[in-house]
Formats: sequence, C-alpha cells, structure tokens
Amino acid sequence: MASKHKLSSSSCPRRRTRSIFTVIVLCCFCYLFGEWQRSGSGKGDRIAVNVNRIADCEVLPNLSFQTHHNEVEEIGEAFKPCDVKYSDYTPCHEQERAMERHCPSEEEKLKCLIPAPKGYMSPFPWPKSRDTVYYANVAYKRLRAEKGNQNWVELKGNVMRFGGGGSMFPGGVDAYIDELASVIPIANGSIRTALDIGCGVGSWGAYLMKRNVVTMSFAPKDKDEAQVQFALERGVPAVLALLATIHLPYPSRAFDMAHCSRCLIPWTSNGGMYLMEVDRVLRPGGYWILSGPPINWKTYYQTWKRSKEDLEAEHTKIEEIAQSLCWEKMYENGDIAIWRKKLNPLSCQTMSAHLCDKSENADDVWYKKMEACKTPFPEIITTSENEVDGEEELKKFPDRLFAVPPRISQGLVQGVTAESYERDNKLWRKHVNTYKRMNRLIGTNRYRNVMDMNAGLGGFAAALESPNSWVMNVVPTSSKNTLGVIYERGLLGIYHDWCEGFSTYPRTYDLIHAHGLFSLYQDTCNVEDILLEMDRILRPEGAVMIRDEVNVLNKVRKIVMGMRWNVKMMDHEDGPLVPQKILVAVKQYWVSSSNGNTTNL
Repeated sequence: MASKHKLSSSSCPRRRTRSIFTVIVLCCFCYLFGEWQRSGSGKGDRIAVNVNRIADCEVLPNLSFQTHHNEVEEIGEAFKPCDVKYSDYTPCHEQERAMERHCPSEEEKLKCLIPAPKGYMSPFPWPKSRDTVYYANVAYKRLRAEKGNQNWVELKGNVMRFGGGGSMFPGGVDAYIDELASVIPIANGSIRTALDIGCGVGSWGAYLMKRNVVTMSFAPKDKDEAQVQFALERGVPAVLALLATIHLPYPSRAFDMAHCSRCLIPWTSNGGMYLMEVDRVLRPGGYWILSGPPINWKTYYQTWKRSKEDLEAEHTKIEEIAQSLCWEKMYENGDIAIWRKKLNPLSCQTMSAHLCDKSENADDVWYKKMEACKTPFPEIITTSENEVDGEEELKKFPDRLFAVPPRISQGLVQGVTAESYERDNKLWRKHVNTYKRMNRLIGTNRYRNVMDMNAGLGGFAAALESPNSWVMNVVPTSSKNTLGVIYERGLLGIYHDWCEGFSTYPRTYDLIHAHGLFSLYQDTCNVEDILLEMDRILRPEGAVMIRDEVNVLNKVRKIVMGMRWNVKMMDHEDGPLVPQKILVAVKQYWVSSSNGNTTNL
C-alpha cells in the first residue's frame, strides 16, 4: 500500500530539502500533539490517531511503505453493527447458557460488530484510570447502590470514582497491603505474580501495581454489577472465570502469591478440591492469603448469619486441608490469615493429601476437570529443606524478566534452549522498536491494556515492559506450551483457543498484537471469527499489529477492510523481500444510538 509520504527519487535537491523540512515539521507536530493527548482522554484521542496516520514520522530509509507481494485491493463484505442489546456481549460467559465457560455453536455465533454504548469515551490514562472511569462506559448502577457505603465506588457527574475501600479493606487497600507486607516480602522483588480470586472491581491488584506486583484477577460474570469489566476499565488485568469443575487456565507453579478476600468460595467442599487447585498454581514458597469467612468468625458470626459451630468447623477443616497440602501457617490476626507453601517435600512433616497421577501433565488444563488431589512437586531430588524442589530458585524482579527461566534451563520446553531464548529476546527488542517507530503511542499510557494473542516465550511483553502498560500473554492451546516460561519471567498470561470467544467483556484492550496467529489457525477455524472477536475486545480507536506471512495477511486485510478499521500493510523491518509483513490497523470510533443506528465520529 503506497505511502502518502514516499519521496520521488527524481526530485530536485531544493524540492527534496523542502520535503525533508516538511516531514520534520510534521514529526514535531505529531510529537507535541501526542504529548497533549497523553495528558487527557476522551473522544479527542481519535485526533492523535489521525495525526499519526497522516504523518507517519517514519525515518527508517529501508522500511518501504509499499508492499510488493500479491497486494490485494479487493474489499471484503462490510459487517453490520450488532443490535445495541449486545453491547456487553460475552459469547462464552452468557449466564443463560451456564455459569462455567460455555461457547455458542457455529450456527449461534454473531457475524456482526459489537457496538459501543452511546456516550462511550476513551478511558482515562493510567494512573488516573485506577480511581476514575466514565459512567457511560460501564453503566451499571447496582454496584454503586450495594457498595457505596463501603467506599468502593461513588458516582460524581459523568464519572465513577473508586475510593480504595472494600468489604475487607476498612482502612483502605494500601493499609491492607501494608499488613500483608509485614509477613510477605512484597517489597524486595521476590513477589512478582499474584492471583486474586473473586476480585471484585480489582482494587487489590490495582494498588499492588505501584509495588511492582502484577495481579491476574478473576471473577464470574455478574449480570448487574460487571465487576471484571470495571477492573479492566480501570486498567487492571482481569478475566471472567470461576472455580467450579474445570481447572483454571493457568500453568502449575505460576503465582508467587494467591489471594481471596471475601470471595465466598466453599473451600472445604469436594474434598478440598478448590484449595488443591490453588496449590497447583502456587509456586513452591508462595503465599496464600484468606480474609473473610470463616477467618475471625468469633467476631462476625452474627453478621454472616451463621452459627458458631458451623464456622468453627469450616475454619478447622481449612487448617487441616492446608496442613495436608504442606502449607505452613504464617500469620492470623483479625480478618487476615496467611499460609506459605513449603519449598519441597523434605520440609513436609504431615503432608497427607492424595497425590495426582504423576503421569498427567499439570499444565494441560484447558477444559480439563479438576480432581481432589495434590499436584506433586517436580521430580528433581533436593537435599535440603531450604532448596526449591524441581526448579532453580527464581531471580527477583526485574532480573527475572530476562534471566533464563528454570523451565528452559532444565530442558522442559521442547526445542527451546538458553541460546535460542536469548536470540528470541534480541529479536523481539528489534520488533518492538519497529512497532514504536510505526506508532509513537506504543509504550505510552495511551495503550494501557495490551494483549499478545500468540505470546510464544513472552518476548513481545518483555520488550514492552513498562509501568505504563501490562500485557495479557495468550498461549493458544494448539501451540507449544510456553505459559509456564512466561510466568517464570514475571509476566501474566492465560491459555486460550482462538476458535472461541475470549473470557472478557467488549472494549477491554487498547492494543492487540498477533504474531503468526493466522498461520497457526488458517486450517483450524474461521479467520473471520477470530477477527470479529478481536474487534469485540478492542476499544474504539484501539490499535492492532499483526505480523504474519504476506499471503495470510492479504486474506486478513480483505476481511478487515469491511470492519470499520483503518488499515495499512507494512514491509518487514529487514526490507520488502522478506515474505513476512506487518498489518497495522486502528479501529474507528463509532457508537450505538438510542434508535439502534450507529454514529461515527
């Protein structure tokens, strides 16, 4: 696709000088306008996108804006907007189907574009978004009505403000985390990845961000409160999920810390199966925090409307299950209890939980049923109670980000060595630098919520690592299982099959990256369905970067030309002869109207 700024090689020197001067002026204007845009929010963001589209400010002389391989100009069929009733549609989490993940059949899939609600505004930039969101974007009143007296949220004009309170945070989230940090070494970099079960609006994870801890928050879809949607609107990693019968979509030994604050999970039911699932995803030496029922039951039994005997029995049973899992009780005071998972079996005196079959892969969990059994420690013999069994001790963050992960150094990821891992990191630093030249907003807080749809070893996220953004690293279930490596780097991620809808609300990601994804799925599922799902989860004026083979991208480009995306095909950074290309897109701003029509701005 030809660039508007391609300079003719036959231009005279004077004209070439004027052209260069013009490009410099446009670049300066682009930069200043981008700085202004980053300081604000709202519909005006589209202006900055347009400026970047008009003045690419690309200075690489060897990066051609024209694609030379089988360019397809044909535009695919234009997709119509869905009915406004689908503005918060979550295809695999509609409660009418089932509480657990349950996706529509091929015949039931929507073949339309999910509209943004009338009045939708681009979210506030981080860190302002942590405490303030536009009401029109998540227009649910029930949360404010039920939680307003707990300093959770209040409506002021056209925005909702989150005060950092909560059912178990009477002194505020910061004070709550300070108490945890008196027991757990949160400040020294040894605690990097956390799991928040039944996360509410994501306040625990939101306030851990400034302590350099990233939290995977999850909760089921609640029709009238949309708490996960609030969390993502605030700029906090979150997905729709629940503990029921199937495994959580995370690898074993993933999290340094797991947390339940009044999450109301029946921890003692099904033979302690839910605590055993927490044990599976908790790293040796990791911490489990429980606040709320039944902790401090002597104080709250009347408030909880439960008998003393019932709560005492539940508390005792949790203690027994924790001991059988080889967890050590570290702390209990007031409403908070903390356990620590032992480093290896040698330090376990009373472990008595039934062990899962050692022949089963503890990371093979997609749609697999949970069982009431403890995941065994990895089978690498240690000689000391203070050694981590089965793996090298992880480095503290940020050193962890680029250190060779234990799963790689121990040869547990087929075909990946320490040398190939280092090459992958080098390659992704190069790729991300190219992306930043294409789109100057990448790496700024304009793109807070980022997704990598085919994350590999997490190189894209590692190269992009910044307090301005976080990356949801998705490892497709049909690709090499590298999610454990991603967590060992101190990054977050999830398993997923892109033939199905992702576990999130619409309009929850600012930037979506896909490397080799469509080549991976071209013979497996409908490319059109994947692109419609990308459009569903992408915010208006959000950006897309797709890196793939040119013949695959030509098919993709034909479809997205009918999806209200502004699209440009770019050559590989090594030149036009490389068959891999980059498709860059920006989703147009458009919203539904009260009469069911749509409005473009």
